[in-house]
Amino acid sequence: MENQLGHLYLIPTTLGDTAPLEVLPMSVKKVIEDVNTYIVENEKTARRFIKKISSGKSQSALQMFHLNKFTDALELPEFLEPCLKGIHVGLLSEAGCPGVADPGADVVKLAHQKNIKVIPLVGPSSILMAMMSSGMNGQSFVFNGYLPIDRAERKKEIKRLERLSFEQNQSQIFIETPYRNNKMIEDLSHVLDSNTDICVACDITLPTEFIKTQNANAWKKNMVDFHKRPTIFIIHKS
Repeated sequence: MENQLGHLYLIPTTLGDTAPLEVLPMSVKKVIEDVNTYIVENEKTARRFIKKISSGKSQSALQMFHLNKFTDALELPEFLEPCLKGIHVGLLSEAGCPGVADPGADVVKLAHQKNIKVIPLVGPSSILMAMMSSGMNGQSFVFNGYLPIDRAERKKEIKRLERLSFEQNQSQIFIETPYRNNKMIEDLSHVLDSNTDICVACDITLPTEFIKTQNANAWKKNMVDFHKRPTIFIIHKS
């Protein structure tokens, strides 16, 4: 009889230095206690996270496959070989939910192609939590990833997203490299129309959490320091 396939568990992590079980359900702890094979972005931080969740788990028993921007796509099938042998595998993101603004999506797609059952676990998504708390249109929104680095191109893209937001009544979400956050809010407040709303959601779930929605004109007068802090930006023009 052919072996039953193992499952691919999508395991969320915290969004910062928070006690894991303050923001993650017990279902995550149960899976981590049962699974010894993982696909991770960074082995050191993954092992630290697993130890926080299950302190008695044997670290030497863990098998880690590395998935990051340097990983060759030809390596991905190897990561799922344990599933084909009936062994469950956990996919861990560095922060938040695997597969969302995360390289794990390629592994998930391959798992579907191989008829491996994909099981997402409940956990914090900074994108969704920012949208929830923004007061903007939760019925229609788009995540745009990173905007262009070149300042002229970025300003052009900001205006394009503002126009889309107005024409389609659609909230536009994006992120920035944390050390450029202050420059981003400065550009948004000066490029957007004065009445266009901007939500900045920073350090979500952390003690330093800051979430504020106000129009571009108000942001000009009330700048906050977001330097090197994980941040989500949302704009909406009514």
